[in-house]
Amino acid sequence: MAEKISMREKIGFSLGDGAANFIFQTMMLLQLSFYTDSFGISAGAAALLFLVARLWGAVADPLMGVIADRTDTRWGKFRPWILWTAIPFGIIGFLAFTTPHFGASGKIMYAYITYILLLTVYSANNIPYSALSGVITGDMVQRTSLSSVRFIVVTLATIAIQGFALPMVNHFGQGNSAKGYQVTMGIFCVLAVLFFIITFLSTKERIKPDPKQKTSLKQDISDLLKNKPWVIMFLVFIFMFIFLAIRNGILLYFFKYYLDKESMISFLGGLDKGLFGLLGKISMIGANADIAGNTFSIINIFSQLAAILGIILSKNLAARFGKRDVFKGALIMATVVTALFFFIGPKAIVLTLVLQIIFNFIWGVSMPLPWAMMADVADFSEWKNNRRATAIVFAGIMIGLKVGLAIGGAISGVLLSLYGYVANAVQTPHTISGIRLITSIYPAVFLGIGIIVLMFYSINKKTEFQMQDELAERRKAYSN
Repeated sequence: MAEKISMREKIGFSLGDGAANFIFQTMMLLQLSFYTDSFGISAGAAALLFLVARLWGAVADPLMGVIADRTDTRWGKFRPWILWTAIPFGIIGFLAFTTPHFGASGKIMYAYITYILLLTVYSANNIPYSALSGVITGDMVQRTSLSSVRFIVVTLATIAIQGFALPMVNHFGQGNSAKGYQVTMGIFCVLAVLFFIITFLSTKERIKPDPKQKTSLKQDISDLLKNKPWVIMFLVFIFMFIFLAIRNGILLYFFKYYLDKESMISFLGGLDKGLFGLLGKISMIGANADIAGNTFSIINIFSQLAAILGIILSKNLAARFGKRDVFKGALIMATVVTALFFFIGPKAIVLTLVLQIIFNFIWGVSMPLPWAMMADVADFSEWKNNRRATAIVFAGIMIGLKVGLAIGGAISGVLLSLYGYVANAVQTPHTISGIRLITSIYPAVFLGIGIIVLMFYSINKKTEFQMQDELAERRKAYSN
């Protein structure tokens, strides 16, 4: 019988991903806009930066996986890295959103250095953190529960970024968005450091490899490449994060340059009446307010609350139908809803809200599942090969995430340039058409490809519990 994981430990573990998402969600949602509209570099230069830096992140991930699997301390293999990287993560995250008083070439050099350092420390922190989820418990039901709590916390962090970051930037910047980003991210980075420390203190590593198992990097890689579910998840992560990098990176432009300002003012005004003047009191409406940014923030708050409902539902759906089938169904629905964004008219603010709520509810159902499936893939390797190398399995799949972010971020910047985007200016009809396509049809195509790949993933509900029971019996031989 697997040891029951307390809610205290589940929340403590989950705060680590909440901390990382103060940076990750900002990179996904706001960094392209920060670089083009606040930091002061072109969309083309930002596209190349994303490609180079994120590909470096994909190289750093497997290196970190190898190191983490070979770490041996009294605290375990993975927990120490969360502690050791906490303060560097916070400092570099702050510097990456600081705008120096340099010329154009100096700014680009500064952006490369800080962004590459940020992705390096992110790998050193997040690969061990992700692997930790695979060794806290071997029970499939508790593993899904742990993942569900984790992504409720992630969604709350996402609300903080999507709902409050831009109002905070406007408040602290007072017309200087570069300063606003610096102060806002400074606050989030301090919180991240505290959360990482809590994660270290509140978690426990329970699943350990057989002490007789010989360490062999060559064998680890061989096992990985022969692991078909791992190959499938690697490819799925590439296409899923191309989708997210494109859609989320362009969404703010959709609000800022396509949606009608007067319609957004009317929407915020009606909402303000329903909230008894709250939006006016916190300066989210008015002559000097960032109407597009505030509408974007408000809609994202509502949609992320819907995501929490989806995450809560995900656990029961996965228990009934299996993680793979629920994940596949959610991605299919998310693809359709994403494509529907192309048909939103510039004055249809309420329709934008409704579709964003539906999308995030569906995405919430999907969110915990691929990460729980990653732990299943690590179990599959141990089940088939009688060897466990948790971090390298997670790191390998995280390469797919970083490659997807690199390609998706580059595609976003390149497409903006090709459609003639000019920062902080009135856009041409051709550019507006491009922004609509980049928000909807283009990312939907990539997610559709990921769904086709997922069709070949073989670990269903029956296999999950077969692996769980057989591995539990094997582990008794060397855990007593």
